[in-house]
Amino acid sequence: MKVKICGITDVETALQAVAFGADAIGFVFAESKRKISPASAGLIAEQLPAYVEKIGVFVNETSDRIQEIIEEAKLTMIQLHGDETPEFCKDFSVPVIKAFSIGCQQDLEQIEDYPNQWFLLDSPSGKYRGGNGITFNWELLSSNTLPNKRIILAGGLNIDNVANAIEIAKPEMVDVSSGVETDGKKDTHKIKAFIQKAKKNND
Repeated sequence: MKVKICGITDVETALQAVAFGADAIGFVFAESKRKISPASAGLIAEQLPAYVEKIGVFVNETSDRIQEIIEEAKLTMIQLHGDETPEFCKDFSVPVIKAFSIGCQQDLEQIEDYPNQWFLLDSPSGKYRGGNGITFNWELLSSNTLPNKRIILAGGLNIDNVANAIEIAKPEMVDVSSGVETDGKKDTHKIKAFIQKAKKNND
């Protein structure tokens, strides 16, 4: 099971997450309490191993600006968390993860319209697009087959529920942000425990 730690803002936490087994690090460039500048993200990214995905999170940003940030922040993938159309998702220099808020069965049907291979399935939006610490009904996925799609599960995951979420939804990757924080800051003890729970018996 692959694990993405999202909302990273400093190199020390990023390096520790990778040492604990994180497969991907997420940088938020949209409005969020975890927002980071492209320059700062780039300084972190260049210190990470090549095998670790460096994923930039965007919400309704222009394609030109996204491409600029891909280069400045040294991103290897991007995650589009807004109202981006299938056409918009096609023309980037790195793979695109399209995020969807899942509240009901119909929300999953949107996926078929998109050319992407990677999809992040999150809980319905709160104040921000993502990072709200709320789960959605994972059973919606257990009865669904999404052929040729690679699923990243997000939304309210934490140390206590990630193993159950993986068992039900069977994603290729899990994504956590607020679930490994204490008082709004990344907690390396929680990051380590989350990664261990996610990867136990699921490799």
